Formats: sequence, structure tokens, C-alpha cells
Amino acid sequence: MSTEENNSQIATETLAVGEARIPRLGFGTYGMSGSGLQKILVSALQAGFRHIDTAQMYQNEADVGEAMRKSGVARNDIFVTTKIWVANYPTSRFMASVDESLRHLQSDYIDLLLVHWPRGGVGIDEQIEGLNKAVDAGKVRHIGVSNFNADMLRTALKLSKHPIVTNQVEYHPFLDQTVLVREVNARNTSLMAYCGMAVGRVFGDPALTEIAQRNGRTIAQIVLRWLIQQPNVVALSRTEKAERIPDNTRIFDFELSNVDMEAIGKLHQPNSRIVNPPHLAPAWD
Repeated sequence: MSTEENNSQIATETLAVGEARIPRLGFGTYGMSGSGLQKILVSALQAGFRHIDTAQMYQNEADVGEAMRKSGVARNDIFVTTKIWVANYPTSRFMASVDESLRHLQSDYIDLLLVHWPRGGVGIDEQIEGLNKAVDAGKVRHIGVSNFNADMLRTALKLSKHPIVTNQVEYHPFLDQTVLVREVNARNTSLMAYCGMAVGRVFGDPALTEIAQRNGRTIAQIVLRWLIQQPNVVALSRTEKAERIPDNTRIFDFELSNVDMEAIGKLHQPNSRIVNPPHLAPAWD
């Protein structure tokens, strides 16, 4: 597959959730900012990425906005996910924080707005009310949640006037997310996976190494493919090295066998959760 064909496939491979069309592969920006982030995002967009994930808490929305402007890619062709921080959940602050995110992003709309954590602010009902008001105001096209357990997700779906199109959570081969995966499959929503490489742990795993070698792929490609090959999963990749971007995008020109999918799905182990702030996190499934 040529570079142009691969870029086109990245741009068009989406997951339909109601009226939302979420690009299956996104570029995560946690822990990056400034000119370095702008440069890597421009490279990612020019390599075919069309989904960028950011958050108010990352303090890099302005860099994302500047990178989109510099990339030459039309704003309508880019899907931007950002997240409201818990301190901004109260009704008195919610919409003002959305407006601030829009200014930083140099955009008059957000494609997908999430609440970042279920705890640490107001109740779920007020969080969902804020998300719905942002849609009603024409500032946000789609809404979702992040780091919700299955019961909280059910509550959010029940409370929301507009569809909850995703739950963004940690998901990698070592973390068993069977309960949440089953939940999103049953409720016409999606799971957006962050921390897919388990902070580098995947690169030392013998089973993943063997699967990668047998398929003629990198371990990162195998893990990303495993994620998006699941019916309702979107994968966020992340790199600070531009030379790795082409490899991370080459996940649409092959499929893993059922045997490989099942083998990776059996790698989960207890105590493998990486992101778990006690004052923000729910009781995990």
C-alpha cells in the first residue's frame, strides 16, 4: 500500500455510533505541549491522522489549535476530542470552560466533548446536563464520558438527552476490560482506549513479540490492530518521535487471526491498571 493510500484509509476508517463517525485511530497528546507538540501533531495530520485527543487538564489545547492551523488540513476534516476538567463541572463554570477550550482550539465547535473523571466535582446528573447544554448551544457535536465504570455508564446513558457516544478508558492487553467491552457492545456506544502500550510494558512481552514477528509487524502495530479489530473500540496512539508515526498508522492493511486475537485477549493480569487517582476514579469493574 502506498503512503497516499494508507493516509486515505486512516482518514476514512471510522466507527459509526449513532450520527457520530469517530476515526478508529486517534493521536493522544497527554504529557506534551509547546512547539514539540505542535511539530509532532503537524506531522501526524500530514501522515493521515484525523482524530486528535486532548483535554483541559493537559494544558495543551492551544497547541492543538495552532497545530491544526499550521497543518493545512481543513478543520472540518479533523475530529477533535477534548475533556472538561472536574473543577469546571458545576453549572456556573461548565459553559465558560467550553468557550475557553474553543478559543484555545481556534474552532467554533468541538467534535466530541467528554467529562474527564466521574468523581471530584459534581454528580453525574449535573455533568450530563452540562454536556447536553453544550450540544444544544451548538458548540459541541457529540458527547461522551471518560473513566466511568459500567454502572456509571448506564446511568449516563439513561440521563442524557443526546447520545453518549463513547467512554474513554485505559485499555491494553494486560488490563481486563471484559465488563466494559460487553457493556458498550450492548448499548450502542463505544470504548475509546488510552494507554494502549501500557507505558511500554507491551514491548517486553514474549507473546506479543512472537505475534509481531510472525505477522511481520511491530508490537505497537499488533496492539493497535488488536484494539481496533474489536467491534466498538477506538484506539488512541501516542508518540513524541515523528519517525514512529508512519508505523503507527499502518494498522489498516492487515488483520489478526482469531487465534491471535484470543491469545492477546488472554494476557490480562491482576493489578495491571496504571491510571488510578483515588480521589477521581470510580470503583472499577
